[in-house]
Parts: sequence; structure tokens; C-alpha cells
Amino acid sequence: MSFRLAAYAVCVEDGRVLLARHVSPLGESNWTLPGGRVEHGEDPFEAVIREVAEETGCSAVVRCLLGVDSRVIPAAERAVPGGPEHQNVGIFYEVAITGGELRPEPNGAIAESLWTPVADVACLRRSSLVDIGLALYRSRPATGHVDPVPVGGLIQH
Repeated sequence: MSFRLAAYAVCVEDGRVLLARHVSPLGESNWTLPGGRVEHGEDPFEAVIREVAEETGCSAVVRCLLGVDSRVIPAAERAVPGGPEHQNVGIFYEVAITGGELRPEPNGAIAESLWTPVADVACLRRSSLVDIGLALYRSRPATGHVDPVPVGGLIQH
């Protein structure tokens, strides 16, 4: 099994959420939350701020911790065939954008970032991370845990 610790930014302002369009090495794309891998020795709190800056060109501040999601993606459902099952532990933070301008990630996998109405998210080809982050944002569970989000249809890992 492979393992990844990641930090994700949930930024909602005026009924819109900040999303980033990730393009895989195979050329497929889907919308996701800004965020990604926590580097060895890095604090997840600092990682989410770094990831927002790298992927969107904007500076951000953390407002609060929304929760932690741990899910195992079976090998057969992974985007890259032939790999082992994968566990992703995601730490979700509510963030506010404090400056900068949206732009693609230089030399990275994020082709664009944009503000989209929360009501329109359900129509997008998106990562399940978007649904998890918005579920945490809406419900703000006292335990910081969100129930499993169904995978299938338009929702992709």
C-alpha cells in the first residue's frame, strides 16, 4: 500500500469556492481543491499555505482546521493502473485569500484556478476531495470527521 499525507484548502467566499484544474500525465483533467503533499518535516499548516501559493498564485491565511479525512483507494480504482492500493490522509483547512492573482502552476500539474459558484460544483468533473472539503465546510463536525463520500459518476479520485 502506498501512503500520502496531504493538506487541502477550502476557500469559500460570496457563494463561490476556489478550485484548481489538475491535468494528469495522461492528459485527463478534473477540478480539485488547492493543496497537496506535506513534505517530510513540514507542518501541514504551512504546507496548505505553500500549496495555495504554488498552485494558484495567491497568498492565503488559515482560518481554522475543518477536519481530517482518511480513505483507502483500491488498486483497481486508481487513476494509474497497476499500482498498489493507496491511503490518502487529507487535512482540510478553511483558508482566506489575502492577495495575488490566479494563474496556472508554473511547471506543475495545475492548468488553471478559478472561483466557481458552489451550486455549480455538482456539474463538474471533480476530485472527491472537493466533495469532502465542502462537506466539512458545511457541517463543521465537532469530531472533524466526515462520513465517506461516494465515488463514481462525475466524482473522481
